[in-house]
Amino acid sequence: MLDSFSRAVLDADAQTAYVEGDRLARLRYFAASHQQRIIAVELIRQQANDIIAQAISAMVAENPELIQRGGNCYPSRRMATCIRDGEFILRYVSYALLAGDGAILEQRCLEGLKETYQTLGVPLSSAVAAIAEMKQATLTQLDVQLQDVDVSLKQPLLAEVADYFEMAMTALR
Repeated sequence: MLDSFSRAVLDADAQTAYVEGDRLARLRYFAASHQQRIIAVELIRQQANDIIAQAISAMVAENPELIQRGGNCYPSRRMATCIRDGEFILRYVSYALLAGDGAILEQRCLEGLKETYQTLGVPLSSAVAAIAEMKQATLTQLDVQLQDVDVSLKQPLLAEVADYFEMAMTALR
């Protein structure tokens, strides 16, 4: 797992170059946004149950067969597994946000997830829909929480959060 600083150094070293230009600008932004990252991660942690419940409710509303006998969220044991997976993905999104790098999300959460879901018969479209709902719920809450933050810090941070959710959705498509 790398953070933004480690990634910049490794990338520059691979090119036998200094950390400069765009890499340095990204590090300046990362350093300037540290307080907002911590606020965002605290919000995600505090609201995780609500975010996941909202996502699962929306997924079930679109696909009510999921909670009926033979559905992938039936019986309650399978629903608990679905909720647990949502918690994992959301937690790893928060780790990526703290690191300013999606590698931890990719390597420790998403690698092999699609194949696992396919083996278990989990409908990938429902999983993607649930992640899309988590993304929207998270961004909506962060937009309110960060309302007093300068737009030059807030908008890139929200875009970064959106990118991490997109990584998760892309991994399952």
